[in-house]
Amino acid sequence: MPAAPTTAPEQPGPRQRAGLARFTTRPLSLSRLAPLAWLGPAIALIAVVVIWPIVAMIQTSFRNITPLGIDIGSAGGSNFSQVISNPNLPGILVRTLIWVIAVVALTMLLSFGLAQLFNQRFPGRRITRWAIIAPWAASVMMTALIFRWMLQPDSGVIYLFLHQLGIVNTFNVSTPDWLGNPDAAMAAMVAVAVFVSLPFTTYVLLAGLQSIPGDLYEAARVDGASPWYAYQHITLPLLRPAFAVGAVINLMNVFNSFPIIWEMTRGGPGYETATSTVFMYDLKGTFVGQAAAMSIINFALVVIIILIFLRVNGWNRQEAR
Repeated sequence: MPAAPTTAPEQPGPRQRAGLARFTTRPLSLSRLAPLAWLGPAIALIAVVVIWPIVAMIQTSFRNITPLGIDIGSAGGSNFSQVISNPNLPGILVRTLIWVIAVVALTMLLSFGLAQLFNQRFPGRRITRWAIIAPWAASVMMTALIFRWMLQPDSGVIYLFLHQLGIVNTFNVSTPDWLGNPDAAMAAMVAVAVFVSLPFTTYVLLAGLQSIPGDLYEAARVDGASPWYAYQHITLPLLRPAFAVGAVINLMNVFNSFPIIWEMTRGGPGYETATSTVFMYDLKGTFVGQAAAMSIINFALVVIIILIFLRVNGWNRQEAR
């Protein structure tokens, strides 16, 4: 019996092919959108907590708002011009720069030494690692308040200790108030800021040290490299990313630091110990629009400082390698 002739399957028309394409690509597009279900809450939180306040701050900087919060109209760029023309601003900016450089440099230097120490094995290492967390775990404002009490001229613990050592001759109400002296107060606030910044920075550098493979040191020792040569060519280069992370985070935190200065001196006498953040807060009591303008200036300054640091540090070149 002859076989039945076979016919080629009917090819779908253009309209059918379009429908088939939509059917086959729909699951793929849905799978691509699936991560949004996980990222959505984080994006919404960032929009509410970060983006919306920034937008509101920018809008406020161009408005004329009374201390009671009443918007009485547009201020144009007068808020920025009045802030920039303020005679106290140049000294405040210079003091802010000194404050940031002093605190960050001392913090990174001391933390580097502590990280090297905690990376070694010695009796009680675990206890000392726990103990150094205490300044970081405590409230910054509480720490500043305690140091302010300790520096009280008539009853402070530090004055009493120095009096017992014979360094301070008088210990009564006539004793000079160190926090009333701008230079001494600035030095005291720098010491407190370094004290509260050490734990976090130490642990960042310690994590960087412990992430360096021990095989590299073993290979260098087999090749006859001295410990100092291995330290220069292995430890320091591989610790650079952790050092950069610690420095950038400290730059942002110290620049925006408010509780230490406000709790210890209120930025006084006058503006002699005030930074740009304290100056911004002080403007808020009388000139809300100017305070918002100063906030934008502060934001721009901290971005510039960080970009300069990353540029000097060669962060882009390091990431490329």
